[in-house]
Amino acid sequence: MTEANLKELILLITPHRFSDQRGFLAETYSRKKYTEMGIDVEFVQDNHSLSYDVETLRGLHFQMPPHAQGKLVRCGRGAFFDVAVDIRRGSPTYGQWVGYELSAKNGHQLYVPIGFAHGFVTLLPGSEIVYKCSDYYAPETEGALRWDDPDIGIEWPLKGTPILSEKDSIAPLLKDFESPFIFGENV
Repeated sequence: MTEANLKELILLITPHRFSDQRGFLAETYSRKKYTEMGIDVEFVQDNHSLSYDVETLRGLHFQMPPHAQGKLVRCGRGAFFDVAVDIRRGSPTYGQWVGYELSAKNGHQLYVPIGFAHGFVTLLPGSEIVYKCSDYYAPETEGALRWDDPDIGIEWPLKGTPILSEKDSIAPLLKDFESPFIFGENV
């Protein structure tokens, strides 16, 4: 499987914007339209996160079964570089990543399915990420991987040292992680 195949799983979506001199209106989610695109997921929770400073890095996060989450991510304000990493054992793209800039200006959304770790770094101050989840937050099932894992090799657009939580700074490497996600299952 190539990077192109990974990009078929991690969908970059640009909802149509209806613009005039006042601004714009965009339909950011329609179950019918998203099902037609192959995202046949029941979202049960919305999250909204604000990062004050540029180069605030959050991730790489996931929730394990039985509360694994797919996510539909968008930027409410500012801009960030959003990343998804395949952590499904046996997958031809295991440990590979894709990343896209999501901003309030470009309106892009990213669908991150179950079995992928997710993270982002802010590119502008006061950036807000808004995302839908396919399962409820369950802290006993949350996990994280190192944002700077050399085996994953994410090319973060950083100029300096990122602002991290303690949890993210001590997260394990992929090689030390026994993934509960199995290619072809848990999806």
